[in-house]
Amino acid sequence: MSADLPKFDVVLSEEDLMARIETLADTLAPRLTGDWSAINILVGATPFTSDLMKALARRDLHPVLDALWLESYRDERESSGRVLVRADIARPVKDRGVLIIDDVFDTGRTLAFARKHLLAKGAREVVTVALARKPWAPEGEEDVDFHAFDAPGRFLVGYGMDDAGKYRGLPYIGALD
Repeated sequence: MSADLPKFDVVLSEEDLMARIETLADTLAPRLTGDWSAINILVGATPFTSDLMKALARRDLHPVLDALWLESYRDERESSGRVLVRADIARPVKDRGVLIIDDVFDTGRTLAFARKHLLAKGAREVVTVALARKPWAPEGEEDVDFHAFDAPGRFLVGYGMDDAGKYRGLPYIGALD
């Protein structure tokens, strides 16, 4: 590591991440019958989406991939409380199942917004999945449908997650305080 890279505590190694994604794909596979679209929430969920799509393909599931660029954090470590659409999906979802793929389920605002947005576009149903679920995330009806692991209550970086745009390329998930 270079001298200017902060010290990260490794929360989940690359190997553990891949194992959790395979387990998640096993869990999702029976649910994804019929016509489905997978919607990558940009930018943070991109590595997770890529690996989850490969895991689903190994199970002979091939949802149509699209992306929705939503922003609520900008370059801060806390949500602004507002969700902005930076770029909308390109393919229709009318009468299709939609799997929304996000990196961290935290306040629940992003997934709630995306769910409502895609149902308004005519999605048959919406299923949500996140890589990590924070301890204080909403439960019950507003909870994420599926997640790969329960994250600690710390700021996460790596594997798509960033700190002011940096560290997204780390192959593991690290935590900063």
